Amino acid sequence: MRCPFCGAEDTQVKDSRPAEEGGAIRRRRACAGCGARFTTFERVQLRELTVIKSDGRRVPFDREKLARSIRIALRKRPVDEDRIERIVNGIQRRLETEGEQEVTSRQIGEMVMEVLKDLDQVAYVRFASVYRNFREAKDFQAFLGQLDSA
Repeated sequence: MRCPFCGAEDTQVKDSRPAEEGGAIRRRRACAGCGARFTTFERVQLRELTVIKSDGRRVPFDREKLARSIRIALRKRPVDEDRIERIVNGIQRRLETEGEQEVTSRQIGEMVMEVLKDLDQVAYVRFASVYRNFREAKDFQAFLGQLDSA
């Protein structure tokens, strides 16, 4: 594993342990070159996923981008980091087991909306405002009206 600080390829594993309820292995590493310490995670990947964006571009699935968008929606909400990791793992596993090599960004967005709706309504509205591209206050009012009637 290459050191993210100095680029040296000689890093040593100092500690390994299961993480994410056995779904990953967490490794603490040390760089022989600069002495820096860092953590890596090893996860099972069932297949390479490609995301078809709304403009037609095809990009590799980025687990960290998914996690980042969920973290932004949940910022300053009473949800711990472990829960966010479980959500991301669950969405990624669903995508990998559905059998399709390509998924649309809309499918991913709908999965996130589904999880956030049950988890935290403030995060749900935050995510929806970006995902559905709210432009005015009346967009929020209409969305909240749907939420109240549901």
